[in-house]
Amino acid sequence: MKYPGLRSVVALAGMIAGAVSIAACGQTSAAPSGVARAPLQPPGYVVAVPVPQVMTSPVVRPPQQLADRVSNLIRAFGGKAGVGIRAVDEGWTVEAGGRQRLPQQSVSKLWVAITLLDQRDRGLVRMDDPIVVRTQDLTLFHQPIAALVKGDGYHTTVGELMRRALTMSDNTANDRLLSLVGGPMAVREMIAAKQLGDIRFGPGERLLQSYTAGVTWNQAMAMGRGFEAARARLDPAVRRAAFERYVADPIDGAAPLAIADALARLARGELLSETSTRLLLDTMAASHTGRARLRAVVPTDWQIAHKTGTGQELGSRNAGLNDVGLLTAPDGRRYAVAVMIGDTTHTMRERQQLIQAVGAALIGGHALSPTMAATSGDEEAGS
Repeated sequence: MKYPGLRSVVALAGMIAGAVSIAACGQTSAAPSGVARAPLQPPGYVVAVPVPQVMTSPVVRPPQQLADRVSNLIRAFGGKAGVGIRAVDEGWTVEAGGRQRLPQQSVSKLWVAITLLDQRDRGLVRMDDPIVVRTQDLTLFHQPIAALVKGDGYHTTVGELMRRALTMSDNTANDRLLSLVGGPMAVREMIAAKQLGDIRFGPGERLLQSYTAGVTWNQAMAMGRGFEAARARLDPAVRRAAFERYVADPIDGAAPLAIADALARLARGELLSETSTRLLLDTMAASHTGRARLRAVVPTDWQIAHKTGTGQELGSRNAGLNDVGLLTAPDGRRYAVAVMIGDTTHTMRERQQLIQAVGAALIGGHALSPTMAATSGDEEAGS
């Protein structure tokens, strides 16, 4: 699949503008085998960086009908939800609730992939490098690769692991890549160096989900449904407190507008080499997840490259449901979009319908999107 208008990476002097704030958080305390209890503090670190101001010339106003529709959708949905849309080539922005941090969940696999491909561009790793996934690498929830891990492990390549992580949202494939690139801190350093803005990266799948549930992780939970069993044994009050702590300030939170801006910069070839950009977008275009989200409303003559994310449930509440990606119209115009839903009691169908409605509004507004009309205002990139 081809994505028009990709450019080679432009090396920038002084890549980090503004201060980088790194807040260290403690790790979870050990628990006796078979005992599940809440971690004391969020594991890992959080990096927050000012997003750069990127403007196009001439500056173009977004279609007012699209801006109004998105605003009305978010207002009617209520609760924690946000949208960021960035016209890749024209530079305009539409957002509603797009500056608040919302849980990313598996959307964060995108940042692991960019870190990996950035290392590829620097000659540190190759996609055909061999890699082994062993029993001790298994994680939890969705990990189809687990069925292939036998004996001395599953022998594969780096590129195949990235494909599984992005197209299947395989948690073990992603965490194995995360360890390869240098762990969570390497991803946070990439986010800071490339000035991606208000995007946090969590501590990896096992600790993120354990923290959300109030469980202290041990590797035995990776087998069968060990994690779910440990979670079920928790005092309901402990689990509720952990859930509330996570949704109030998600350790993997990100602003939809920052994600949309990062995707627009990726599409313009500003984050990776041209070959790595094409590889990433082609892989995202082959995603099997989220068929009832953005992909459900994309016409056959459009292209979509996207990544979904889904959080844990607690009773009628859900911690997060997302879809972010790049939509390309038949005429070649491209739109980066992030639709993110945080803590909500809306049903799965209602959440899917919000994401679909935003996608439909964007596609419908494409015909109304200006291409040359300049205004006297400025459109900001990022949040």
